[in-house]
Amino acid sequence: MLNILEIIQDWIKDILRDCIMGNLDGMFDQINNEVGEVASTVGQTPADWNAGVFSMIRSLSDNVVVPIAGIILTFVLCYELITMIIEKNNLHDFETFTLYKWIFKVFVAVYLVTHTFDITMAIFEVGQSVVQQSSGVINGSTSIDFAAALGDVEAQLETMEIGELFGLLVETMLLKITMPILSFCVMIVLIGRMIEIYIYCSVGAIPFSTMVNRDWGQMGNNYLRGLVALGLQGFFIMVCVAIYAILVGQIGSAENIHIAIWQCAGYTVLLCFSLFKTGAVSKSIFNAH
Repeated sequence: MLNILEIIQDWIKDILRDCIMGNLDGMFDQINNEVGEVASTVGQTPADWNAGVFSMIRSLSDNVVVPIAGIILTFVLCYELITMIIEKNNLHDFETFTLYKWIFKVFVAVYLVTHTFDITMAIFEVGQSVVQQSSGVINGSTSIDFAAALGDVEAQLETMEIGELFGLLVETMLLKITMPILSFCVMIVLIGRMIEIYIYCSVGAIPFSTMVNRDWGQMGNNYLRGLVALGLQGFFIMVCVAIYAILVGQIGSAENIHIAIWQCAGYTVLLCFSLFKTGAVSKSIFNAH
């Protein structure tokens, strides 16, 4: 009778071990692939990421937004001329040099509006250069070997009883469900950033048209700060991924497989949360709002 119970117990243990190994097999592969591709995705320029979308955004900027910006620029320059003339004791102290200064502002303003797209792309090129240089330093550690980090899982499972195996099975089933969601979150952050970049580039001529005026120029200055913040957000994303890679690489020191698995999951959740916060952190640093 005892032999039969032991056989049944061993059979249940084997089933639980197989289920656990099945859950662990490839559990972190999807999120690992997403994390491993962060460097290449963030390092792409708007033109490289999707040439079709980039072409459409440039066409919208040149054919739709720039004419509107020209109308706004005309109003701003007229306002600037009036302000410059009357600010010297209501025309009593008018200086001819004021007109030359205004003409220079007109030249600068027209140049900014007509070359807005090139200027915004140049700013992103600088940001991408920073990202690419950082990826050269940390790219080698973004791909994590979770199997090696967790150690010999099968040997650890052999020492567990049915109750512990069942608890571990529930844990791995929950993680099996949540890992694709977290992987999707990482993808959303990367795609969302690129879409935000395209939106910024499409309307850049309008805030640029206000930059020559002291009163209206805050719009253009804030736009530039937001542009720089968005460009360097990729660098902060790379920093988050580098920290994540180091933390996950240290889970091999965990006392048991339960702790190791939940550490992996916890670090992954922390990575997703940090990626979502990179945009706010970048804008906070550059005082963009």
